[in-house]
Amino acid sequence: MKAIVVTDQAAGTAGMTLVERPEPPAAINDVVVEVHASGFVPTELAWPSTWTDRRDRDRTPSIPGHELAGVVTALGYGTTGLSVGQRVFGLTDWHRDGTLAEYVAVEARNLAPLPGDVDLVFDVIGGDIQRRSAGLIRAGGTLVTVVGPPEARPADGLAIDFVVESDRGQLGEIVQRVRDGRLRTNIGNVATLDDAVAAFNPTERRKGKTIIRVRP
Repeated sequence: MKAIVVTDQAAGTAGMTLVERPEPPAAINDVVVEVHASGFVPTELAWPSTWTDRRDRDRTPSIPGHELAGVVTALGYGTTGLSVGQRVFGLTDWHRDGTLAEYVAVEARNLAPLPGDVDLVFDVIGGDIQRRSAGLIRAGGTLVTVVGPPEARPADGLAIDFVVESDRGQLGEIVQRVRDGRLRTNIGNVATLDDAVAAFNPTERRKGKTIIRVRP
């Protein structure tokens, strides 16, 4: 399998190397997980557990990364609570090889089932994210998108194209929520009408809504 390993603590992230490693076996109470997504914290490279085992013996080259989501591919002797083919997420043991690899062996108790279908997805991106989200919605669930007519629909659910419509009663509710502190505006940039074209074509990404002040 492909894996990222570290051997030199002083080298930091620059010392990380992509190598071929044997797939890990499942020990007692372990599962082997085919890693689909892995999380890495750079400070791991300063942790003693990245470099030595619990008896303070060198264990390099070691695989960092301890957060994961993936699919169970094998069960160790005595493992209960999980099954082959199940989607899971969780954390691996700090003193064992981690998740920056195609497979990882991890104690079953450190994992939990990953929900497969959901009731509601609110899509603000579209494209491939929308198509993947549609496949996660359970029967009777709903996909709501704000990026235009849905390109993908749940197999047994609803797809809704959310379009803003002005309504006096709802506008009044928004005002009340602002007054109550339940809703806050997120204004990123305020420009004059003379500068509006430039404001809508920024050279760098801005957070929040761009507002054009027509009059002082």
